[in-house]
Amino acid sequence: MLLLCITLEMGATVAILGGRFANASTAKPEPARTTRTMSEAEHDLERPFPRPVSGDPVVHAPSGLVPSRSVLSGKLTRLEPLDPAAHAKELYRSGHGSAEALLIWDYLPHGPWPDEASFVTHLRNQAADLDHIRFVVRPVATGVASGMASYMDIDPKAGVIEIGGIWFSPNLQRTRAATEALFLLICYAMDELRYRRMQWRCNALNVKSRNAARRLGFRFEGIFYNHQILKGRNRDTAWYSILDDEWPEVSANIERWLHDDNFDQGGKARSSLTGMMQEERTSSTRQRRTPTDRSSVRS
Repeated sequence: MLLLCITLEMGATVAILGGRFANASTAKPEPARTTRTMSEAEHDLERPFPRPVSGDPVVHAPSGLVPSRSVLSGKLTRLEPLDPAAHAKELYRSGHGSAEALLIWDYLPHGPWPDEASFVTHLRNQAADLDHIRFVVRPVATGVASGMASYMDIDPKAGVIEIGGIWFSPNLQRTRAATEALFLLICYAMDELRYRRMQWRCNALNVKSRNAARRLGFRFEGIFYNHQILKGRNRDTAWYSILDDEWPEVSANIERWLHDDNFDQGGKARSSLTGMMQEERTSSTRQRRTPTDRSSVRS
């Protein structure tokens, strides 16, 4: 089995500048869009994953470690800790350089911004936030900072962590590099830091985000209704998670999908990661392991 290595590089890093975006500096946010109501078919997209309730003793205590603000390197992507001075210009162009790029912000609690200066202020506030650890995604193929993803709701004592604040430029969306970027974040938390629970949550109307969660092996847990008010609108939040005893199978599926053998000469995947995850969930007789069984997760 292919094991994707995660390289941690300590210290400051230098941004690689590149790429051209037509009229990026003058792109203006579009007017607020009317949020549509999710169709019945989309609402019935999934049902909460059947996990038994547990009161088992926790034999292996969480590591208690907080993720480091260090570079995570893969074959196709490099995740760099957010540095507004190094990343702001490329990120602004990636997220504001076209009408398609402006759609990125529809379901996020912030953005878009009217100019680069206001975006820089936002990034500085994010970088100073000690409760979140934010990374910038730089695909190896382009060398251009093309999106962001973060650790949040970090509870090292309980071994609970979430990835969120995810946005990718149109060129990065639905690519092998985008999948690897999120895989690097999940691997670091679940394998290196030995967290017990990885969370994903999103606006329940955001079908793309919900599909992405399921594609990465996250199990649907349910919806918090009237959970938040964002940009003046109600937000119902869909919750997903991967538990530590589910992670080995999920990780193996992603590794197989990312392997070079799964892609033809044109870079098209031969198999569907969504299909692989669905097959794994369907065929699995999901029973929570005993404390002895769970010890194997750490071996």
